[in-house]
Amino acid sequence: MKRSVLTRYRVMAFATAVMLLVLCTCMVFKYGFDRGADLTFVVSQAHGVLFMIYLVFAFDLSSKAKWSFGKMLWVMLSGTIPLAAFFVERQVRAEVEPLVTGGPATVRA
Repeated sequence: MKRSVLTRYRVMAFATAVMLLVLCTCMVFKYGFDRGADLTFVVSQAHGVLFMIYLVFAFDLSSKAKWSFGKMLWVMLSGTIPLAAFFVERQVRAEVEPLVTGGPATVRA
């Protein structure tokens, strides 16, 4: 497996998790203090796009790592739970990194 598969997943997991935290903060301001409805809309749209990209990269990683359906589903759903993506990404990195470094060496000419 290429390192780029893991790197893409990690970047999108971090971006999705950060945007979800920003979205939660915006929702508190929107519904708790009646402020920032426009910002909440923009942040929710950005998070939605990033989450769709995250799902594609998580599926790509899960298919290359040959995970079970349950594990793949858990990794994909972690992008919807605030703070969960940070912890799941760390576990995924620890599990997948040996597959990346332990793979067969390629010879470049």
